Amino acid sequence: MQQHDVASSGQQLNVGVPVHIEEEAKEDSVPRELSPIANSLVKAFEYDHTAPVDEKIKVNPLISRVATWYEKFRNAMDYREEEVVLRAAIERILKRRILFGGTGKTIASPLIRELAWARYFKEDSLSESSIETVSQKIDLYLGLRENLLSVEVLSESNINEWIYHLLSSDIEHMLNKQREKEMIGAFMFEIIKDHIQIAEMDEQTKNVQVFIAIRRAFAKDDIAFLRFHLFSQFFDTVTSKNLEKISSSFFSIYSEIQKQLNHPKKEAIFGYIKSKTAVFLILEDITRFSTGKVREVLTNEKELERVVMEACESRYASISSKVRRAIIRSVIFLLLTKAFFAFAVEGTFENYFYGSVLWSSMIVNITIPPLLMIIVGLFIKVPRKANSKRILEYIKKVLFEENPGLGDPFVIKKSSDKNKNMDIVFRFLWFFAFFVTFGAIVWVLQKVHFNFISKGVFIFFLAIVSFLSYRIGLMSKVYTVEERQGWNTPIVDFFFMPIIRVGRHLTDGIAQINILIFIFDFIIETPFKGIFAFFEQLFLFLHAKREGLE
Repeated sequence: MQQHDVASSGQQLNVGVPVHIEEEAKEDSVPRELSPIANSLVKAFEYDHTAPVDEKIKVNPLISRVATWYEKFRNAMDYREEEVVLRAAIERILKRRILFGGTGKTIASPLIRELAWARYFKEDSLSESSIETVSQKIDLYLGLRENLLSVEVLSESNINEWIYHLLSSDIEHMLNKQREKEMIGAFMFEIIKDHIQIAEMDEQTKNVQVFIAIRRAFAKDDIAFLRFHLFSQFFDTVTSKNLEKISSSFFSIYSEIQKQLNHPKKEAIFGYIKSKTAVFLILEDITRFSTGKVREVLTNEKELERVVMEACESRYASISSKVRRAIIRSVIFLLLTKAFFAFAVEGTFENYFYGSVLWSSMIVNITIPPLLMIIVGLFIKVPRKANSKRILEYIKKVLFEENPGLGDPFVIKKSSDKNKNMDIVFRFLWFFAFFVTFGAIVWVLQKVHFNFISKGVFIFFLAIVSFLSYRIGLMSKVYTVEERQGWNTPIVDFFFMPIIRVGRHLTDGIAQINILIFIFDFIIETPFKGIFAFFEQLFLFLHAKREGLE
């Protein structure tokens, strides 16, 4: 997105067409077939972004294999979108090394090597020069942290969280450039923003909310990435030249970003934009795999139809494997982060009051969660060819029409007394659904003679599994446009949404205080990664000795 500093924006977030699309694109004749904004997009793809040749970082294959399996196991303990796993790994490594007094010079090299060990990047894709760049970035953010702590406006834990979020996002942004996604995201913003009309919201705020919703729906950004991208609208990137300016303006910008991230209309806007995302995800696939001939593919309707259909079929085929991975990760997540705590509480309670563990309720609580996950996987439906044709038609609209329509515009009218009264009624119905749903569950558990703690553990697992299952089910709908709801959908939503909402809060909240994760990150991982480093140096030493004999 186009960057604006605080002085030029008056401390307001400004989002629009990315500057690199306009500045880097070569002047070229505008084809009649493409709309002006689509032509700007294609010209940006035609710009040569060849990276300079640099010495690459190499790792031992044995070390890499073990480290990769360790990272898969560790990442299963955090339920995250695949798109943010790398950023989370960077944050985890930074926390561990900064905690022990690290600086840019002592952190950057081992950080890059740990990422290379775990194959977060393709082989020979990380360069030696990136170590110095990352080192400088770490020192800048540590300097920003010290400046903010000296003012004492926010708590130390809050400042630390922001610094880790911004720094980990910035490092991934440098190391893992998503050029196609950034440009398609900016293109999506320009197409969609004028189709959203919200009363009682100024144009500036609306654009920021559209930007946030696109980052969430299209790029799958987590809260850390959202903070980073909004932060970048004010300051571009942290440098030694603007460090003092950022330090003095940080708290006002912090307040503005928090205000935007907590806007009451954000979920409604996100829901609308999420329903339009499939079109741009397929368009991204086409541009990513049509290197050097993007214009030829997009302007030839027969070729465009062929590649769209192929891209859709490829994405549909990947849904089953993605769902399977998500189910496995979810089960591991439950067993490693929730089961230990819940069963320890249930077992302790039953031993104390009953003299032994009641294995019947324990077995039910152990077996139901994975069974529910498997059942959800069996009912996943893949989109059909009709969906691909709808995607093709929408792609043609966004490429060839100056004011493309992607269905009905999204409109929120001014609130009236009638709407406020209806809101009260809906809230009452929501609490009624909550009471009926959880009341029915407690009644059934009472009939099968679950004690108080066993009931709590069952509801605990059921809520979390319902949320994870709901998230897994959404994976199959990412590439669906104009989804039609069945007659029973509102009924199911009415009674199951309370459970899913509780599960979301439990999943997010308990993850913040998970003792097992702390043990892994700061007690087990530190010596474990130290052993990796030792053996890597040993293998290099032996290799050098072997070369000396040749």
